[in-house]
Amino acid sequence: MQEGSACSIGNHKALNTDYVSKLKKSSEQGEGGKFVRQANRFITPFGDNEGELPVEANRYRLIWAPVCPWAHRSIIVRSLLGLEDVISVGTLDPVRPDKEISDWAFTLDKDNVDPVLKVHYLSELYLDTDPNYTGRPTVPAVIDLKTKKVVNNDYFNLTRYLETKWTKFHKEGAPDLYPIELRDEIDKFNDDLFDKLNNGVYKAGFARSQEAYNDAVINVFKKLDELEERLEHSRYLFGDKITEADIRAYVTLVRFDIAYYNAFKVNLKRLKDYKNLWAYARDLYQTKGFGDTTNFDAIKKHYHLCCVPNPYKILPLGPDLSEWNTEHNRDKREYK
Repeated sequence: MQEGSACSIGNHKALNTDYVSKLKKSSEQGEGGKFVRQANRFITPFGDNEGELPVEANRYRLIWAPVCPWAHRSIIVRSLLGLEDVISVGTLDPVRPDKEISDWAFTLDKDNVDPVLKVHYLSELYLDTDPNYTGRPTVPAVIDLKTKKVVNNDYFNLTRYLETKWTKFHKEGAPDLYPIELRDEIDKFNDDLFDKLNNGVYKAGFARSQEAYNDAVINVFKKLDELEERLEHSRYLFGDKITEADIRAYVTLVRFDIAYYNAFKVNLKRLKDYKNLWAYARDLYQTKGFGDTTNFDAIKKHYHLCCVPNPYKILPLGPDLSEWNTEHNRDKREYK
């Protein structure tokens, strides 16, 4: 992703020059100008088996940026399952630091340092874990507080671990976000959702050819059309209860009109132009764990000041965010 911010940090740990050189030369561009997202590096699962990450209260710190959809969904699940007192959270500035590589900074904290991990930049944690790491430092990143190392940045599976491996710490009455009888169907749905919508908006925004852009945008709106039809027949994507699939859909939908529509040029329609999707998104937003973890100001700043060329750092005034709190009636409808 592209950098470019007004962020300035004073004394900090210098990055290895070899790492800077390798990362500057790395590319997430595939054939034909297509955007190809980098693979996750730290993918050890949580569990009780040998070689897995032990499930222990107060052992881990989850690093996130409110702008990132992948990180946001782990925060939503943490809230819905009542894991706030079990896994601590560190929050990164939505505006990337003014550095020669893509990075994240703890400039929201006192002295620009995470109060627990005592680092300025996310890249410090990645390089302390693996001095040969050459990818972008990404969120979410789970840090083992015993070692101060990154142990998991597998955003695609992290929420599923929280839902299935951390059950002994779930609050009383916590929702079953990943019902065993629906897991195969949810997984298949999520794979397609990620390819065409979640990551599809990035394929459009970071395309380097007209053809790659066109293909991505067409797939984005085909998927939105499919979701619109599906939500005509049920309150949520898999019936009358929120599941993992709804969380993955929400984090893209809530960023659509304020960021992706204009910054990434996915502008055939707005979310507001879809009757069911717009009401569905508001339904989720007004549910505890969703709207209260959504930071529109951070989202707007990141995508308009960091992700796209904006030499004068002009921040759009719209859209009207008060509409997210308007009546949705999804809870009153009859579905067939």
